[in-house]
Amino acid sequence: MPPKPAAPRADPLAELPPQLQKLAALGVQRRYRTHAMLIEEGDQGGSVYLVLSGRLRAFVSDMRGREVTLALHGPGEYVGEMSLDGGPRSASVQAMEPTVCVVLTRETMLRHIAGDPEFALGLIVLLIRRARLATESTRSMALLDVYGRLRRLLEERAEAQADGTRVIVERLTHQAIASEIGCSREMVSRLMKDLENGGYLAMEGRQRVLRRALPVRW
Repeated sequence: MPPKPAAPRADPLAELPPQLQKLAALGVQRRYRTHAMLIEEGDQGGSVYLVLSGRLRAFVSDMRGREVTLALHGPGEYVGEMSLDGGPRSASVQAMEPTVCVVLTRETMLRHIAGDPEFALGLIVLLIRRARLATESTRSMALLDVYGRLRRLLEERAEAQADGTRVIVERLTHQAIASEIGCSREMVSRLMKDLENGGYLAMEGRQRVLRRALPVRW
């Protein structure tokens, strides 16, 4: 029998809200391979990236190569908006998987903001939300120990199941977790092993399962 024709791919633009479809029409679509760098911290640049498919990671790093992940961005989100003030990039952005973005110039974004008050208000709300998250992240780094930050991350990513367990669907490496909570990979590995030995955490296939409530302190 002849092979069945491949199902047509869904148009990622069609999945966007009408307001973002209007914005996407003003830019150029580009594809990025896994680990491709879209933005380098400290560079001058004015492009804004609207994610159509895939996932991006925003992070900062130091001279020794240590990294802290600031946020992950998926379809319908955009990054690079901080450069609209004309200043240098405040963080680096890397593709976590094959990703398609619409790239918009600073001039295009400013014209769109000026001509669409509803979009401008949405951008303000987004910036406020990201500022709140940054404040919460700073509070976490300052006031919680490493285990406290790990516990918070695991509980935020876990999805409740019918049997009462919680599953972390996202595949997080120990290095990725370390970058998000600001510690070494070795520390994450030790804490995760302790949680497994204590019966709190288990690997089932490629998913992590929280079998019961994580202890407040370790």
